[in-house]
Amino acid sequence: MSRAKREAVERAVRELGYVPNPTARALASSKVGAVVLAASSDETGLFADPFFAEIIVGVSGALEETDLQLLLVLANTPRGRDRLQQVIRSRRADGIMLMALRGDDPLGRLAEVAGMPVVFGGLPLAGEPRWYVDVDNRGGARLAADHFVRAGRTRPVMITGQVDSQVSVAREQGFAEGLTLAGVPLLGVSSGAFQVEGGAEAMEQLLDAHPQLDAVFAASDGMALGALQVLRRRGRLVPENVSVIGFDDLAGARHANPPLTTVRQPVRALGHEMARMLVGAIDGQDPSPLILPARLTVRESAP
Repeated sequence: MSRAKREAVERAVRELGYVPNPTARALASSKVGAVVLAASSDETGLFADPFFAEIIVGVSGALEETDLQLLLVLANTPRGRDRLQQVIRSRRADGIMLMALRGDDPLGRLAEVAGMPVVFGGLPLAGEPRWYVDVDNRGGARLAADHFVRAGRTRPVMITGQVDSQVSVAREQGFAEGLTLAGVPLLGVSSGAFQVEGGAEAMEQLLDAHPQLDAVFAASDGMALGALQVLRRRGRLVPENVSVIGFDDLAGARHANPPLTTVRQPVRALGHEMARMLVGAIDGQDPSPLILPARLTVRESAP
């Protein structure tokens, strides 16, 4: 193990309060019949977000083919992280799936100290874990840029998620790359934190700073819905004056006013493949990381 990696492991041990359990180590070769889905999110955010609901459906569907039970742990607080550590120390699970990591979240280094297989749902901001399932966020965002360019939109802006989210960074990079290749400048960027309210606030800021904008790419459907609300309130017609594209293609996109053009990511398949990968790793296999494709679903907000 390299010095840098050893220091990262030691830092994770300190931050997570990890204390190896000798009894658990002795039982490491036996299976307990359960896996953990740990999300670095609070209860309100988790259960109000249709993205996570789809993830759970996908994970549960894959586990129906096995005898494994699913444990859900919200690890965004010290109490939640303590609960996860108790599960690990007492070997109450055979493996872990990690979701919604941001920045230098110590949960992202859990794979180094857990002593059990860990599968990441989405790449962390730094490093590349052994096992992960992700969506082609960068390529999906390029699809949005290409669509605007083909439609003749020349004054686009973007609403991003959190700045310490790999998903947000990849989507911003992909959108900017697509515009650059076409010679179209990106007028402005504002963060909406992957929330409807945040998308609305970001749209207000972008309209004030760039009233000439004619296209909006939001890095999630929720933020796009917030943007649509503001555009409607401020008298901008969609898509006549401004085209809007989101990212997710969850149920709300179809029922938006107008129906939302969006980059579809296979969220349920993401959960399903995470669980399948974890089951394979528990069974002693070494699954390859998986990147799922994204595609554009065209509706009325950006025809």
